[in-house]
Amino acid sequence: MSITRAYAAQSATTPLAPWTLKRRTPRAQDVDIDILYCGVCHSDLHAARSDWAGTVYPIVPGHEIVGRVTAVGSAVTRFAPGQLVGVGCLVDSCRQCASCVDGLEQYCERGSTGTYNAPDKHSGGVTYGGYSTRIVVDEAFVLRMPESLDPAAAAPLLCAGITTYSPLRHWKVQPGMSVGVVGLGGLGHMAVKLAKAMGARVGLFTTSPAKAEDARRLGADDVILSSDRAQMKAQSRRFDLVLDTIAASHDLDAYLRTLKRDGTLVLIGVPDKPHAAPNVGNLVFQRRSIAGSLIGGIAETQEMLDFCGEHGIVADIERIPMQAINEAYERMLRSDVRYRFVIDMASLKP
Repeated sequence: MSITRAYAAQSATTPLAPWTLKRRTPRAQDVDIDILYCGVCHSDLHAARSDWAGTVYPIVPGHEIVGRVTAVGSAVTRFAPGQLVGVGCLVDSCRQCASCVDGLEQYCERGSTGTYNAPDKHSGGVTYGGYSTRIVVDEAFVLRMPESLDPAAAAPLLCAGITTYSPLRHWKVQPGMSVGVVGLGGLGHMAVKLAKAMGARVGLFTTSPAKAEDARRLGADDVILSSDRAQMKAQSRRFDLVLDTIAASHDLDAYLRTLKRDGTLVLIGVPDKPHAAPNVGNLVFQRRSIAGSLIGGIAETQEMLDFCGEHGIVADIERIPMQAINEAYERMLRSDVRYRFVIDMASLKP
C-alpha cells in the first residue's frame, strides 16, 4: 500500500477538498501510473453531488486520466516505465461473459468496474479515480497514448472522445454520409471533430446562435438553430445518423424528422428526467430508429486513440489546478467552459 494525494467529496453537499488514499501495492499484472492530467467530466459532478443514486463517500472522481508509467508488475508485457498511458472509465470487468469476450467490456453482463465509486475487487472498498497523483491499474485496462498529442488535451478522449467515437463506428460512418450532432459541449465538440475526420458532412444543432462560428471552426459544415422552425423544417430527411449529446429532457421528434429513411437517432446524453415519448409515426413511416450508446470497450478505445493520433484530434480544453475544481464544477453548471476542464496534477504534488 502507498499513500496518494487526492481531492475528495465527503458528502453530497460539501466541496471537494484535499484527502489521502491508499493505493494497492502493484500485483504481477498491474501498471503503476504517475498521473499528469485528468479531465473533468459532467459525470464527475453528478457522482460527487449524488445526483445519481449509489454514491459512496468519500468519493474521488476522475476517469479521463493521462500519466506516465513508473513501474510494472512481473507479468506485464505491454507497458514499460516512462511510457505515456491513459486510463478511461473502466478498470476491470468479469472478462468471461459474452460482452467481455466480444471486447465490449462496457456492457459486462456481470457488471464492469468503474474507475471510481465502484466495488473494488482488491481492496474490498470502492475504487478511487483520477483526481489524485497516482493510480494502479491492471494492464488489460491501460491504454497507449499517442506521444504526438498534447497529453492534457488528449485526456478527455478517454471519455468524451470514446463516447462519441463508438456510435460513429458502430453505425459505420464514412465519406458521403451526413451526421447531425445535437449540442456543442464536451461531447458535442468531439462528435463534430470525429465525424468530420471520418469524412461525413456534419450539421450541428444548437440553441445558441453565438456558437455558430465556433462550430464551423471545429469542423461543422452547417449550423442549425434548433429553436428556428424554418431551419429545422429545412433539415427534413437529411441525416443518416444524429448523435444527441444533450443531458436534459427535450423533444426527440424534432430530430427524428431530420433523419433519412432507416436513419438512427443515438442518445448519448443521459437526462435526469425522461424524454417525452416520441410520435410513433416519425419512426414507423420512415423505418427510423432511436438507440443509445455508452462508451467503447478497451480495444475500441485504443482504436479511437490511434485514430486521433493519426488525425491530430484532441479536445478543446481549459487547464486548471486541482485547487480550482469546485469553481470548475459551478462553471460547468453554467456551461461556462469550451469545452472541457483538465486538471494539471502538478498542482497537487509537493
